[in-house]
Amino acid sequence: MQKTLHALLTERSLQIKLLWVLGLLALTRVIASIPLPGVDIGRLQTFLEGNQIFEYLALFSGSGFNTFSVTLLGLGPYITASILVQVSSMVFPQVKKMMHEEGEIGRKKITQYTRIMTVPFAFLQGFALMKILSAQGILTTNSQYDIFLNLVVMAAATMVLMFIGEKITEFGMGNGTSLIIFSGIAASMPGQIINAWSTFDTTQIPIYLVLITLFLVVIAAVVFVNESERRVPITSARAYGSSQQLDTHLPIKLNQAGMIPIIFALALFTMPQFIAQYLATSSVATLVTVGTYITAFFANQWLYIIVYFVLVFGFTFFYTSVVVDPEEMSKNLHKRGAFIPGYRPGEETTKYLGDVITRITFFGAAFLGLVAVLPIAMQHITGIAALAIGGTSVLIAVSTALDTYKKVEAQATLTEY
Repeated sequence: MQKTLHALLTERSLQIKLLWVLGLLALTRVIASIPLPGVDIGRLQTFLEGNQIFEYLALFSGSGFNTFSVTLLGLGPYITASILVQVSSMVFPQVKKMMHEEGEIGRKKITQYTRIMTVPFAFLQGFALMKILSAQGILTTNSQYDIFLNLVVMAAATMVLMFIGEKITEFGMGNGTSLIIFSGIAASMPGQIINAWSTFDTTQIPIYLVLITLFLVVIAAVVFVNESERRVPITSARAYGSSQQLDTHLPIKLNQAGMIPIIFALALFTMPQFIAQYLATSSVATLVTVGTYITAFFANQWLYIIVYFVLVFGFTFFYTSVVVDPEEMSKNLHKRGAFIPGYRPGEETTKYLGDVITRITFFGAAFLGLVAVLPIAMQHITGIAALAIGGTSVLIAVSTALDTYKKVEAQATLTEY
């Protein structure tokens, strides 16, 4: 910690990178303050009260949803496109080859495909959102020209946020997408604190104390799990042609995915509910019925919790399988002349590493799933509606802060060397 702070205070290159990152994040907040025309803010606020689906969507918009700003869609379309690209790597070997074997060129191709797919997703999600708001009487104008103009502006704002997020990532000071979401959460926290204070009930002080304690324990547990790792012993030659051997270890983190599975699960989880809201505005009776059934399914809180847990659990395994390849790890060990004691290089080492990653990912995924559903379960038990969104926001913020600190620390170490 002290070395990192010292490097930030003394190294000009790190200071320039940090100022650029802070400046870009400030720019996202400026963009989020630009409103779209043609909306009744009073009706919008009434519509959003207690509407958990759109409160989750507001997480990705950086509080732009609450003010009907140009960042209304936020990074939702970009995250949806990223999920689709990641899933395609499991189906199409060519995509997996680009991600793992083609290096920087392959990553650039994947990034380009994600950018291209973000555009149609932005228009589709924007159109559905405008239809829902129009059906609720929130839009003061329904002309085709105004709707199309708003769609273009929202899609453009999403692409700008995507560009800013990629630039932040390039500076190596943290994940740009996570930091933009984090900045939106941080910007909305003062308003949430004021709202909580305005509804404060002295008879619920014991409940609040228990919840605060529970949140602190969960945050400490998140930090502990994120820092936990399994150290696989490896042995390698100390120098070429030397008979001496160097014993070291291969660290495999308990939670390889961070909070990405929660962000992915939220994006995917809100999609059927969002579609149900859109179908409810249809003039076709069958579509309205389908939308009603979907809404009724998610209205069951315990089913809601179970599905959410399964999504987070599954996405943790999925994302880990994408970013961590046991076969590639085995090849790298073999190239370095290293091996795991008791296991032959090649297929045997790959199988062993795969088993280790599967076992520790199971516990990491289970923990992440429990942490994700805990605020929703506590909301259901206590009846305090702000817990579900506030708890998820805090967890995303904590994980993003940890990841950013590690990236900054790595940059400081690199500069020192």
